[in-house]
Amino acid sequence: MLRQIKPKTARSKRELAKRESLAHENTKTVLLLRGSSCSSLVQDILADINALKRPFSVRFTKKNEIHPFEDASSLEFFSQKNDTSLLLFGSHSKKRPHCLTWIRCFGGQVLDILEVNIVKDTARTLSQFQSEKCKVGLKPLLSFSGTQFESPETNHYTLAKSIFTDFFRGGESLNVDVEGLQLMINFAAGEDAQDGSPPKIQMRCWRIITRRSGQRVPRVEVEEMGPRIDFTIGRTKEAEGSLWKEAMKKPKGTDPKTKKNIETDLVGDKIGRIHLGKQDLTELQTRKMKGLKRGRGDTITKEMADNVSIISEGETDAGGETKRQRIA
Repeated sequence: MLRQIKPKTARSKRELAKRESLAHENTKTVLLLRGSSCSSLVQDILADINALKRPFSVRFTKKNEIHPFEDASSLEFFSQKNDTSLLLFGSHSKKRPHCLTWIRCFGGQVLDILEVNIVKDTARTLSQFQSEKCKVGLKPLLSFSGTQFESPETNHYTLAKSIFTDFFRGGESLNVDVEGLQLMINFAAGEDAQDGSPPKIQMRCWRIITRRSGQRVPRVEVEEMGPRIDFTIGRTKEAEGSLWKEAMKKPKGTDPKTKKNIETDLVGDKIGRIHLGKQDLTELQTRKMKGLKRGRGDTITKEMADNVSIISEGETDAGGETKRQRIA
């Protein structure tokens, strides 16, 4: 459970009120940190991720003696001080070279952690691509390729998918401009290698280009803009049951009110249901057919003549005059 702090002064009460959870949360901000030992490759990758996340990112360049899996108190302090629920920590050591640690926080506490190692041979930074870059503040399209991400059981790859989605999805928007869809980030994971090692996660960033096609729909092309990173998964720390349940709780009033007999399908179309009263089919006006008329040789009795109306109601000819029913 989350720790409850009782304010003692009016100032502390106002500060705690600002930190309370909101019905509609703000866009999550990422804090990028480096450890006491950090390679130049990790620093370049941190700079590239900072460029992709701007303006919702804060980067610290000073060294920090932090060990996320041993002691997370420093990370929790930075998260509360800078109001950032997402942290990315870069470090380098002989045992864990070119390491990136992705951290999610909730309520000022560390929720879960994912550690990945960058493959140095295949890594390319943003500056190594000569193509045009996307504008700042764009909401990217995210795609995940591979059966590892769709596993029904929780594993390292489903955790990576959840964390990467939180890091790169950006803010919520009701309306999307097609011209703003210029960035796509793809995460791909293949099958297990022959030596039994788990598959790598390949991160690719593409710039979406729309060109004239002579038709109403433009021709869409993609061009790699960087960075290009291959990850190998290291240590992980999943969220505790009580803390995860508290983080997934929805506040009251956010769900839309349900209206009676009105539903919304997967596409977003409204479907209504109308209830009609009981219908009396005995008073239903049917269409008259020629096959039911009498012939010239048929005789009519007095009772039949009384039942036949001479002028049928509501029937008119082409000239607007009332038709008279002929009795043979």
